[in-house]
Amino acid sequence: MEIVRLHLARLDAFHEIPVHGFVIKHPRAGAILVDTGVGWGDERLIKDWKVVNRHAADAMAEHDLSPADVKIVINSHLHFEHCGQNAVFKHAPFYIQRTELERARREEPTNGQWFDFAGARFERHQSVFVDGPDGVAVMIGDAAYTSDIYRDFENADLSPWRGQHADRDAWTRSLEKVHAIHPHAVHFCHDTRVGA
Repeated sequence: MEIVRLHLARLDAFHEIPVHGFVIKHPRAGAILVDTGVGWGDERLIKDWKVVNRHAADAMAEHDLSPADVKIVINSHLHFEHCGQNAVFKHAPFYIQRTELERARREEPTNGQWFDFAGARFERHQSVFVDGPDGVAVMIGDAAYTSDIYRDFENADLSPWRGQHADRDAWTRSLEKVHAIHPHAVHFCHDTRVGA
């Protein structure tokens, strides 16, 4: 089993952070995609966030994969930079937290893309854990934007990172649980470093 990072976009208006998706190359299940990137649905949004965008198919081709290879898609949540290219994978089943899907169905989408910048809500967010030969790896989604935040979450200055949490105590408890699993690798959607 292998986890490969897909470079899908960069948000220049928000600390020039990268936007990554991940493909889990599973020996039995096949290619499992975690998050699909920004896409091109809302030009105003792309302009406002100064998105440097990339097609998921191009990112996958760097790893000898195509969208047709994807058997399952998992969205960590439905912010625009995590679900914007979902339509590319309409042949695959999607997995999302029920509360996040219910919220999306209740709210009016912007050009078919749901997002909420008021703050991450962890009852709607999911990280993806994979138990492999080297131990547990996690694709942490937006539970921690960067390796530095993950490593020192109790003392991290989150003022530059709007949306990192809606409730600091609940967020801290979530990251304590991730740390307690002792993952050998932590993959970030918005940081090119891999934590441990």
